Order: sequence, then C-alpha cells, then structure tokens
Amino acid sequence: MTPIADPSTVEALCDRLSKAPYVTVDTEFMRDKTYWPRLCLIQVAGPDEAAVIDPLAPGLDLAPFLRLMADPKVVKVFHAARQDVEIFFHLTGKVPAPLFDTQIAAMVAGFGEQVSYETLVAHFAGARIDKSSRFTDWSHRPLSERQLTYALADVTHMRKIYEALRAQLQKNKRESWLAEELATLSDPATYRLEPEDAWQRLKPRGMSPRSLAVLKEISAWREREAQKRDVPRNRIVRDEALTEIAAGRPKNADELARVRALSRAVADGPFGREILAAVARAVALPEKDLPHLPDKPQLPRGIGPTVELLKVLLKLKSDQQHVASKLIANVSDLERMAAGETGVPALHGWRHEVFGADATALMEGRLALAISGRQLEVVERVADTPVRPKAARR
Repeated sequence: MTPIADPSTVEALCDRLSKAPYVTVDTEFMRDKTYWPRLCLIQVAGPDEAAVIDPLAPGLDLAPFLRLMADPKVVKVFHAARQDVEIFFHLTGKVPAPLFDTQIAAMVAGFGEQVSYETLVAHFAGARIDKSSRFTDWSHRPLSERQLTYALADVTHMRKIYEALRAQLQKNKRESWLAEELATLSDPATYRLEPEDAWQRLKPRGMSPRSLAVLKEISAWREREAQKRDVPRNRIVRDEALTEIAAGRPKNADELARVRALSRAVADGPFGREILAAVARAVALPEKDLPHLPDKPQLPRGIGPTVELLKVLLKLKSDQQHVASKLIANVSDLERMAAGETGVPALHGWRHEVFGADATALMEGRLALAISGRQLEVVERVADTPVRPKAARR
C-alpha cells in the first residue's frame, strides 16, 4: 500500500468521491511539540474505494480534499470527530459539513457512553482492530505497511458502522435526536481558540476577582505567544506558574523569580518583562471590569432524595429507550430539575420526550415508581387516592 503523494492523484480521487453519498474520514496527527496539530496522514473512503493521502509529501496540494470536506452533497463521517474537525477548521476556517459522528450516533442508538471505535467495529463489522500502531510517530517517513494497514482500517470499517447506525436511527425515528447532538460539533465557535478565554481552561477556584483578572491577562499573553511560536502552552509558561503569579501578583523581576516554576533567567528576560506588564494591566483595571467566577448554585435543602429518585427514573428510561443516560442528563441536570429550574436540557427537545416529561410528572406526584414482578415500572397516580407520606419517627 502506497500513500497518495502527488496532486493529480489527490484531485482525481476527490473528484470520484464527490459523487458518493458519503465519505468516511480519519486523520493521524502529532501535537506533542506544537500548538497547532500537525496533520501527518489523511484516510478517506467512499462506498467503493479507500485511500491514504500523505499531506507531508513535498508539493502536495490539499485543496481538492478540502473542497470535498466542504461539499454539501457529501456526508462526512468521523468517529469522535472533535480533534479531526479542529484540524480542518484550522486549515480552512470552516467545519466539514454535513457531519456525522459515529460515536455520538452510537450513544443515541443505545451503545453506551463514549463507545469506542473498536467496540463498534466488532459489533457491526465482526472484525478486530490491531492497535499496536496507534501511538507510533506518524510524521516519520517512510510509513510501515503495518501503520498504513491500521490507518486504512479506521475508515474501511467505518462504512459498515455508518450505514448500520444511519439505518437504525431512521428506523427508530431518532435522526432529529442526532441532529441536536451534532449542533455543538458543527458550530465553528467550538473550535475558535480565543486567547481571552484561555484562563477558563485552568478552572480556578477560590481566587479573588483581582487575581482572576491577573490570571486572565497572563493566560491570554501565553496563548498568543504559543500560537505565534506554534509550541505547546507549557513550553511558554507552565499552568502552575500562571496560578502562582495570579495569586502573588509580582511587581518586579525579583518577586517574579520567586515563582517556583520560573527560572531567574526567565524572570529577568523578555518573557518576564511581558508577564510583569500583563500583571500591571490587570492590577490597574477598574473594579467594574474585573472577571468573576459564576456563583455555585445553592441547592435547596432536602432535595437529595428527589435527586436519587430522578436517577432511578433516568436509568429506567435510558434502558427502555436504548440510549446512553449521560446523553439525556447528568447529576447536575437532575439537581437543577429537583430545585425547580426549567432551563435544563433534559426538559426540552427529544430529552423531554424520553425523560423530562415523566420526570416532571414524578416530581409533581402524577406518576410513581413501582416494582412489579421484580421489574421497576412507572405507574400513574390515581387522583382521588393520594398517597399519604409516612409520619417521621420521633
């Protein structure tokens, strides 16, 4: 097997694939030494052919393939698409569309949470993936036959997975469910890396608004430097150094040098001067411009049993509907529902149909959970025979 390495062959392949109803796509990339993912290999298959493209080949033009990714007539099928889509978004500023993610589709179809590609291959294709080449150096040339065989299997088996999942979702009338779940994945905002938002990655806790302002400013500086130099963030300054700087707010190089994850040379050098300037900008901000962490919601006392009851109902409904419970609601959602919030995703769209409507009725006393023949079931409450709560023992 030989990867495609010349422009004319790429163009001919993409021209043929543009006439197909769908293509399955996967990539191999390296990111351990760069900020932006370095695309090392593209695997693509239509219903009748499959190929591997070498984007590192000298003089190779990926424009025909990128046009295929934007072709509205061809469905682009990925598994756990987030990182692959990020690569194409970085190259073109656009998300491949229309999009189908077999991992998300499998969750909608009832295969559990974060189902692996290997599991789906075994189920739908009756095959086993040799994962021994998974963590090899994809930038090294030439690629071995084992590497190429592994890479191509990622898109050839995906054809059967896609066709089976699509048919199952059509049969179960869950195509609209999948469309809701793919909305975030298809949104360009998901892949925009804004330096001003970088501080939120660090998940700060217990910081004052002023320290948060410092963290925001120095995190944005680090993000811009990493993007400009195309190196990992921690090659500029480590996460723990940022949080320590934000807490201490150093005023000069001597104070900055006391940060454990920074050397004296860094504190005295250009990076040190830029960090101190960023700290000074944040310290000078007016109070009204300081960032704040969202208040942690204070849940009403006594809702614990209601949350536990909703967990039982969620498990029952997810089993009955053959859909991953995590896709319907998480514990935070259930807590907010028990507290009376109405903006919870589980109370809208297909989730309301599957779970939210019964959850509301259960909390309002119109439904109950009962065991019949060792099976848990939802039963309607009879309006004229209310259940009296047992008096608490003293």
